[in-house]
Amino acid sequence: MIILPKTPRSTPIKTVQDIREKTDALDELPRKGRRVPELNEDTVRELGLYSYRILYEIKSNDLIEVLAVIHKRRHVEVEDVPRDQ
Repeated sequence: MIILPKTPRSTPIKTVQDIREKTDALDELPRKGRRVPELNEDTVRELGLYSYRILYEIKSNDLIEVLAVIHKRRHVEVEDVPRDQ
């Protein structure tokens, strides 16, 4: 028998709020995150939050697009990251 701990309903909501706050801060410092090593492109960067990697692309001085939120244990492949070409 497996007993899983109960996760409070507020935990996912708090995580989403924290992701929004972290990405909102990119308005001031878009290059704050490090380059995504698997993609090796200067415009694609990541921020860490809890057990997640927030991947984002700097489209222009005025536009940043969040590409994916991926668990840190997962290896990122180029095809895993949705992007406009």
